[in-house]
Amino acid sequence: VMTLSLLMYPMLRSLALQLHSAVTGSYVSGTHSVAFINCLNEQIAKDIARAIMDKKLAAYVNILPKSLALYFWKGELEESTEILLLVKTRTSKIGELSNYVRSIHPFEIPEIISLPIDQGNPLYLKWIEESIPRD
Repeated sequence: VMTLSLLMYPMLRSLALQLHSAVTGSYVSGTHSVAFINCLNEQIAKDIARAIMDKKLAAYVNILPKSLALYFWKGELEESTEILLLVKTRTSKIGELSNYVRSIHPFEIPEIISLPIDQGNPLYLKWIEESIPRD
């Protein structure tokens, strides 16, 4: 019973947060997240961004221009230029987003990280909520 309770905790927390938000009309910190995804070039970035939007895994994707990246890969220091996607989505969609991007991304180990949104423009956060289907 304890294991089942622990497994259900994320789902119960999600339901409690939705109920709190509906009753109070206030934003619950962490309900939405920004995911960062690096891409090799602009065309790959556009293709991945469009695929994310087509799957309704995000409300909004920014495609930021080239940035210089330094990183270790297979023991060697590498340098490259990359395009960064900033993906605004529900926190509950991060797992599905990550799995989907890994399935279509050309990198062997694509960078997909996310940070919860603590606060923001309430109308914008509500728009994110309305733009992405519930789980």
